[in-house]
Amino acid sequence: MRLFVLLSRVPYPLEKGDKLRAFYQIKELSKNNEIILCALNPLRKLDKQKAFRELQPYCRSINFIDLPWYGIIWNMKKAFLKGIPIQSGYFYSCRAKRKIKKLVEEYKPDHIYCQLVRTAEYFIKSEIPKTIDYQDVFSYGLKRRYNKANWLFKPFFKMEYKRLLKYENKVFDSFDNKTIISYPDQKLIDHPEREKIHIIPNGVDHDFFSPMERKKEYDLVFAGNMAYPPNVDAANFLVKEIMPIVWKEKPESKVLLAGASPDRRVVALKSEKVVVSGWMDDIREAYASARVFIAPMRIGTGLQNKLLEAMSMKIPSITTKLANDALKAKDGEEVLIGNDAKALAQNILRLLEDDEFYTKLAENGFQFVNTEYSWEESTAKLEKIMRT
Repeated sequence: MRLFVLLSRVPYPLEKGDKLRAFYQIKELSKNNEIILCALNPLRKLDKQKAFRELQPYCRSINFIDLPWYGIIWNMKKAFLKGIPIQSGYFYSCRAKRKIKKLVEEYKPDHIYCQLVRTAEYFIKSEIPKTIDYQDVFSYGLKRRYNKANWLFKPFFKMEYKRLLKYENKVFDSFDNKTIISYPDQKLIDHPEREKIHIIPNGVDHDFFSPMERKKEYDLVFAGNMAYPPNVDAANFLVKEIMPIVWKEKPESKVLLAGASPDRRVVALKSEKVVVSGWMDDIREAYASARVFIAPMRIGTGLQNKLLEAMSMKIPSITTKLANDALKAKDGEEVLIGNDAKALAQNILRLLEDDEFYTKLAENGFQFVNTEYSWEESTAKLEKIMRT
């Protein structure tokens, strides 16, 4: 099957969840299919040669389409006037549409695969068999951000939430197949036939994210893209509300906040006990350098890749019910769950003080992700859906 893959971002480097998902799906799909990759590149500085080298083994054709800032502003304005989500306008341009149309005419794909509703506008009227990967429920993510936003931004979040809610329904009815990352996300799509959305979870590169022997320089690590609002919120929650409880018992405890593009609110958390690393060439070094991994997520949707990676490296992990609803690990056996600062702090202290339980949780979590999360298996399911 010749497969045309349209992405809202170039899937390399792998510092964002959508890039990670796209990269490994392309890698697996390329084993039985011919991949024509088209990736938008909005406003980003990108080492195109390096990205091309990493993707070349898996694609017949690789196409990066730059979206300049002046075009983005104009297209966001057009989206506002048309009543569609602003982020759809952000990623849509007539110039890109013409290039994509030429590629489709040249390669005549058997199937179209669009990642995220923000790319749907390019193919929403196409007659070619097509699949949309919702991945996350953007509308519900906006709703959560609206609830936490200050008064200045609330009107924007409310407007975008309503537009996304309507647009997600439109996309549902316009695509042959629909996929999403987890059952909790499926239930958040506001469509009467949402059960028809196929669950395609993420996997883990278990060969890459495997246990490593490193000196434990930190007691706790939280990793992720540190410009992503749910991660910014989680980092502040960890340092300002959870750790003060831990520090009363263990004042020497150190925290590592690891990940690309730290927001100013994350940078401001730096202290003698809190290290903000910024971009790391190998995120495994962050996981391996800490005794415990924590993902204290309070907003956001989808499956947290960071949890899968840490557990695959046999790092005992703590999270919230919000994140574990997608992960589906057993509380107290494979992961520890807490929903407020006190409960999360108690979980941290338990792991730092009980070596036997620490080892048991690490082993159980490791076995869980190795059994339940595989890129090969999840992408095989995706390929089967496309072929039916």
